[in-house]
Formats: sequence, structure tokens, C-alpha cells
Amino acid sequence: MRNTARWAAALGLTAAAVCGPLTGAAVAAPGAAPSSLYAPSALVLTTGHGSDAAMATPERAVTLTCAPTASGTHPAAAAACAELRGTGGDFDALKPAGDVWCNKLYDPVVVTVQGVWQGKRVSYERTFGNTCVRDSVGGGVFAF
Repeated sequence: MRNTARWAAALGLTAAAVCGPLTGAAVAAPGAAPSSLYAPSALVLTTGHGSDAAMATPERAVTLTCAPTASGTHPAAAAACAELRGTGGDFDALKPAGDVWCNKLYDPVVVTVQGVWQGKRVSYERTFGNTCVRDSVGGGVFAF
């Protein structure tokens, strides 16, 4: 009888040692679920003087996160996210403001965007004639 009790205790301790970590992992799995149902929208925008991204040295870079809320180092994150939502994330659809007058001095500025917009990969590059033209487009998406 004593031998049976020893075997039962040993078997119980072995089962607890082997299955215990599995039980903890099973309990922890629901906590690892996504915190929201929004598709991610997180971008890195850079700007620099030059005719294309390969030749330009990035002078400034900001982050822009639009889902679930607007945030990041972009100085006008909420406005930039609202503009991008208005175009469905299409950077080419951003139009210059009609009330801004820029000089014709050619001092090329390139803007790049890398990241994810509503779950889709984004890779965008555009060269503007100068910083005034860049800042007028999109009402602030590229003004950073």
C-alpha cells in the first residue's frame, strides 16, 4: 500500500511539473490577442534636399501612426492622418493648397514614406521643386 501511495505521489508531481507550464501557456494565450481590430497604419516620413532619395541625405524624419489613434513625432499627426484618410492613403491624391504662392526657385526636396497604411505596405517617393511646394501639398502631411 505504501508503495502505491509513493507511485501516485510521484506520478502526480511529475504530471504537475510537465503539464504545469502548458497550463500557464494556455491561460496566457488569450492575453496575447490583438488589442484592437484596426488594421495598422504606421509610417516613417523623411525629407531631404536632392533630386531623388538615392542622392538626398535625409534631413528630417518623423513617425506617423494613424490607427487606432493619431500619434507619432509628426508635428500635426491628427491633421495628417485625417488628410490621408480622406485620400484613402493615396499620397499622389494629396493636392497643393490653392491659396499658397511659392517662388519658382528650383531647390529640389525629396520626401519618402515607408511603412504600413491600413495593413498594406507603403513605399512612396516624391520630389518637389522646393520646400514651399512640399509644405503646400496635403495641407501638412509633408510639412514637418
